[in-house]
Amino acid sequence: MTTQNVTLRPVGHVVGGRSEMYEDDWHDVRAVIRLDGDSFTTSAVLGLEHFSHLEVVFLFDRVDPATVNSRPRPPRGNPDAAPVGVFAHRGPYRPNRLGVSRCRLLRVDGLSLHVADLDALSGSPVLDVKPYLVEFAPRQPIIQPAWATELMARYY
Repeated sequence: MTTQNVTLRPVGHVVGGRSEMYEDDWHDVRAVIRLDGDSFTTSAVLGLEHFSHLEVVFLFDRVDPATVNSRPRPPRGNPDAAPVGVFAHRGPYRPNRLGVSRCRLLRVDGLSLHVADLDALSGSPVLDVKPYLVEFAPRQPIIQPAWATELMARYY
C-alpha cells in the first residue's frame, strides 16, 4: 500500500453560528452552509429539501497542523480521564483535521443550506454534504464507554 497525498477543494463554507471553538451546547445553533456558486448551480441541491438531516464533512481549519499528534491523551484534556488514542475520540486534533457532523436541515435557499446543530465554526471549509438516510444508522445496538456518554451529556 502506498501513501498518496489527497487534495480537496471545499464545496462551500459555514456562515454564522459560532465563531469560537468551545465544547457543548450545540443544540439549536443556527448556521448556513453556503455552497460555492462558481462550482455549483442549484441543480446540485435538487431534492435535498426533502431530507430532515445532513451529514457534513468539514475541516477543523483553526487547528494548527503542528499541534496534531496521534499519541493517546485524555478526552477533552480531562486529567481524570484515561488516555485514549486519536481514533477513539472525535476531537479536532486529528491527523487530517476532518470533522463529521450530523445536523438538522431547516431549509434550502438556492445554494444556502440553513441548518441547526452543526458543530462547525463560522468560516469552516465544508468538504462534502450528504443527506442523512436512516438506513445508514447502525443495525446493531450502539456500545460506547461510560466516559463518552458523560462527555457528550451537554454537547447537543
